Amino acid sequence: MSTERVYIYWAKKYILYHNKKHPKYMGKVEIEQFLTHLATEFNVSPTTQNQAFNAILFLYEQVLNISLKDENIQALRAKERKHIPVVLTINEVRSIILNMTGIYQLIVKLMYGCGLRMKEAQNIRIKDIDFGYNKIYIWDSKSLKDRTLPLPLKIKDELKIQVEKVKEIHQKDLENGYGSVYIPYALERKFPWSGTESTLAKSKI
Repeated sequence: MSTERVYIYWAKKYILYHNKKHPKYMGKVEIEQFLTHLATEFNVSPTTQNQAFNAILFLYEQVLNISLKDENIQALRAKERKHIPVVLTINEVRSIILNMTGIYQLIVKLMYGCGLRMKEAQNIRIKDIDFGYNKIYIWDSKSLKDRTLPLPLKIKDELKIQVEKVKEIHQKDLENGYGSVYIPYALERKFPWSGTESTLAKSKI
């Protein structure tokens, strides 16, 4: 669900909770009542409560041009659930990996060997692996931070094999009239082969 639809949803809930009273005639007290209601009556999570609060803030400050910065809004906070982390043993990880095959096994090995998040592993591209320096580059990760990680030597050869497989797939795509990317404006005329040359560099593992 998009942010716009979510904000509309919470704005309607807020207004309906106060018997369709116009928001401009309400303020700190009504907002606190609504947020407390969500925590006590609906047992929403802290994330959901914060989402509702942000939607109401947007309604007042961006739609109605009413500032709430000095209101110091307080409400009973939703209880945050505490989860005990589950950590697999080395043997359990080995068992999982051995029961996988192909590219999926390689991705899991990469995640375990580098401590990658799932999205980070999915976004790794050929250009992000430096076989010469045995490094993997992670771009725009959580909080938009870049970082380098040591390449697990045990899967170095497997990654090289995967690169060759991608090259073969790319070559077959080119032979079949595919495997290229759109080049905008006059760049296609200036660099006629860039559409196919850049594809391999941007291909995901």
